[in-house]
Amino acid sequence: MLYLGCVDVEKRSYDWFEYRRRTRGLELAHEQITKAFDTVNWLHKAAKSFSERNVSDAKKFIKNLYLAEEEVDKLRTETFFELSKGAALVSDYREDLLHVVKRLDTLADYAKDAARCLEILMEAEIPSEFYQKTVYMTGKLVDTAQMLRLSIEKLSSNPVESSNAAKQVGEFENDVDVEYLRIKSLFVKYGVNMNSGVMVIFDDLIEFIEQAADMCADTADYILVLSSRE
Repeated sequence: MLYLGCVDVEKRSYDWFEYRRRTRGLELAHEQITKAFDTVNWLHKAAKSFSERNVSDAKKFIKNLYLAEEEVDKLRTETFFELSKGAALVSDYREDLLHVVKRLDTLADYAKDAARCLEILMEAEIPSEFYQKTVYMTGKLVDTAQMLRLSIEKLSSNPVESSNAAKQVGEFENDVDVEYLRIKSLFVKYGVNMNSGVMVIFDDLIEFIEQAADMCADTADYILVLSSRE
């Protein structure tokens, strides 16, 4: 598994934002996008602790995810308000930025929904194969999100690199889809011996992870369009 891992957000910058005139709206959007990607990293950490039966750490990471997602919601509202003033940047770029902000807000929502499922399942009896595949799936989601992050970061300074990264997002997202279907097949293998309620919640868990990856791919498609205009 590639798993690009967590990124020190203080050392990263989005040249798309640097390239434009700095405004309050752009600063808020920058922070909102960073927080949205943080939720994916926290989800993977929680899933890993969950697989190791480390309930204490898993709950800690889930709490961090919830706090990050709350910040995403708050920043989205503030970003929309600032960008709606009309003076933030040229109209076309304002609309582009709003589209990216909306999509990554949805990404954070899916990460939160997946975390809620993990929290419900924390004390449940689940076959170890489910644990392992969940960690693999969230790790691939991190890879997908980090590649999307790279495509956004390079949008202005290197449109070709941005485009290539956006295309790779689709490849990572496909890996998530494949694993999603593999886990679905385990319901047939283990279904007789599993609690039906646990199966329903676990099905929701992997569905939310898969939807988060889909949202990354959807955003990457939009970045491909933007990179062709740079």
